[in-house]
Amino acid sequence: MLIKLKEEVLEANITLFKSGLVLHTWGNVSGIDRENLLMVVKPSGVGYDKMKTNDMVVLDLEGNIIEGELLPSSDAPVHLELYKNFPCIGGIAHTHSTHATAWAQAGRSIPAMGTSHADHFYGDIPCTRKLSSEETAGNYEKNTGRLIVDTFKNIDASSVPGVLVNDHGPFTWGNNPGEAVFNATVLEEVARMAILTHAISGYDIIDKHLLDKHYLRKHGRDTYYGQKKKNHE
Repeated sequence: MLIKLKEEVLEANITLFKSGLVLHTWGNVSGIDRENLLMVVKPSGVGYDKMKTNDMVVLDLEGNIIEGELLPSSDAPVHLELYKNFPCIGGIAHTHSTHATAWAQAGRSIPAMGTSHADHFYGDIPCTRKLSSEETAGNYEKNTGRLIVDTFKNIDASSVPGVLVNDHGPFTWGNNPGEAVFNATVLEEVARMAILTHAISGYDIIDKHLLDKHYLRKHGRDTYYGQKKKNHE
């Protein structure tokens, strides 16, 4: 079942590990089959160097295991909440990467300070509020997902493909699992740049016109970054 998606999710998890964004088993990637409403996710606590395609776990959107001998990632309920509420996404990645997690532990959103940020995130990367003790005690992971969704009630998830969960770490997403991992690497790098910029000059926020220019040249109707496909007749 879902062999191609399982292979994509496995490859994305291995890429996440090789990127240096995760230590040990501190991260996970998932992908969704929108047609069949099924999610494929990394198994819980299994080393990246030991995972195989058949180890990936298939869940329905209510969290029931449809296929797989192993338990799914403990963060699976977070992923499920995001898939159910953000129909634009096809893959999700979660890490505890150092610089992004530092912002999360500080409870601070990452401000858009320059064009490297603006190329990929159309504005600040938000940090959620803290979970209450009641939210932590009951359905912790599901409530984390709900918290992210609530944080994005006035933000376009396709334009800002990532979030910092307060006191926890980053989640990113994309059209597929590989793109979610790519966005995780970008988020970590702009988090590092923002820390250095803040140390040098404080919060030197990018001008709105430059933010617009850099984001919109890569995204939307009038993009012109990269190579255009030629029409060979």
